[in-house]
Amino acid sequence: MSQRAASLDATFAALADPTRRAILNRLLHGDLPVGTLAEPFDLTLAAVSKHLQILMRAGLVTTEKRGREKWCALNPDAIAPAARWMEAFGAWGADDYDRLEVALSPLLGEHASQS
Repeated sequence: MSQRAASLDATFAALADPTRRAILNRLLHGDLPVGTLAEPFDLTLAAVSKHLQILMRAGLVTTEKRGREKWCALNPDAIAPAARWMEAFGAWGADDYDRLEVALSPLLGEHASQS
């Protein structure tokens, strides 16, 4: 498997989970400390940290120590290869994404209805 394919796999695997997508959405508005980032989720801090590890391995999130806290930041450039890959299939509109969600819902189970 090429490095590019492995990178795409990591990106799409990271984006497949609704909690990780919600984390990315929160980081769209700016950097956050891990504790603040975890607040709205009904998860332990350890569980949120596991989600962050997956996002970091995919390159979608970076972290840095600021004082006593670990801060998270979105790395929007990391999603560009996945966006380019999807663009190869043509323009996607809202209806296309709705049809994709319907098609994937049996595979995603409950997660499809929560996102």
